[in-house]
This record gives sequence, structure tokens and C-alpha cells, in this order.
Amino acid sequence: MTLPFHPPYPPMEARRVDTIPSGGEWQFEPKWDGFRAIVFRDGDRVEVQSKAGQPLARYFPEVVEAIAALKPKQFVLDGEIVVPAGGRLSFDDLLQRIHPAESRVRKLAAATPAHYFVFDLLYWKRDLRGQPIERRREQLERFLAGVPDEGLIRLSPATSDRNIARQWFSRYSSMGLDGVMAKRLGEPYHSGDREGMVKVKHLKTADCAVGGFRYGEGTKEVGSLLLGLYDDQARLVYIGHTS
Repeated sequence: MTLPFHPPYPPMEARRVDTIPSGGEWQFEPKWDGFRAIVFRDGDRVEVQSKAGQPLARYFPEVVEAIAALKPKQFVLDGEIVVPAGGRLSFDDLLQRIHPAESRVRKLAAATPAHYFVFDLLYWKRDLRGQPIERRREQLERFLAGVPDEGLIRLSPATSDRNIARQWFSRYSSMGLDGVMAKRLGEPYHSGDREGMVKVKHLKTADCAVGGFRYGEGTKEVGSLLLGLYDDQARLVYIGHTS
């Protein structure tokens, strides 16, 4: 790639807080219940990277095709891949996409197409990572101007109004919103750290089975537990991990 940076690239992360921050120095955004994804396009080449730096493009061919159809030929976007199903975002349908068989992925992509909600623009005509979030937002809105609202590539909403952010948090959890993100105005893109962004998540609980564990990095001690739930056929399905 001829872009100034390329995958794997550490995305900006967030500290978890208990309440939506007050004051006028924040930009608020919905927290989507999906897969964080950084999209790189360089001419005909499109790469999609997960939060952990793993390639995702093969699992979401419809998103890759929609990215390739955009007029700009060189850019880097940050956003979230989600799968709408039954009037809400379905994380279960999203997880089913991580399948080794291309035929299965193509079938699911046709039945329940994924959408890509874009909330940041890191490169377009020039490197934007050093610009404050509000300037990057202006550039992002210009970048997506003219892109159909009903398409697979969507502009994620943003506001500086805390009351609107509270409505997102309280009213739309049943539709698949996972909470609210708050980005401090004036901050550049913080690749790999949590200095410029916080998140307020809905508390979810579940009684899970422990299906395995991972060692802590560089140690022989348990670093995290792998959790699962049993489906209707008594199969243990992985749903996440806890440190």
C-alpha cells in the first residue's frame, strides 16, 4: 500500500466510565454493538482490519464491494460493522459471519447484509490523524456527502448535546445500541491509547460456562477466561472473554 500507514494499525481506544460526561468539551456518538473495523483503500485494494489487527475482509464481501464503489480511491476509515436483523442489530448474526467456508459467508451476506457505520476519517487526500476530532468530523461529513443513506456505508451520528446522548443511551438499547461514546474535543486520533475517548456501556449479565483460557502475555499465568453459552443443540458457543 502507498498509504502513510497500513494494517495492522492500533485503533483509538476508550476508557470505561459510569456516566455520560458533562461539560461542553465532548462529541457524543452511539456505541454500536458490532465489530470495530478500520478500512484501508488504496486504488483497487481494500483491506478491513479488526480491533485486534486481524483481517476481516473475507467475512464481509458486501462491505468490501460497497467500499470499492465509493468515488475516492485512497482513504482510511474507522467505524463499526453491524448486522441488522429483525428491526435491531444482531450480534449473533454478526458472529456467524466468522466462518471458514466462503460459500456460507456469501449466503449470509446475501440474506442479512452487514452495514458499516463510519465515525472517523484518518486519511483522505492527506493524513488527518493529527487534526482535532471536530475537524476530522467535518472532513468525514464531506467525504460521505452524496453517499445514499440507504446503502451499506453509513455516517454514524454525532452530537455535542448531552441530552441527545442520554436519549441514545436510554431509548435505543432495545435496537442494539451498546451505549454511548464520548470523544474529547480538540484531541487528535489517539492510536492505541485511551487518552481521548470514554465509553458508557449498558450493563449486561449472563451465566456462562468457562470453555478455556488464555495465558497472560509473556507469562504462564491465566490472563483471561473464554466464555460460552449452550445453544438449542447443546453446543457450547463462544461469546467472549473476561480478564
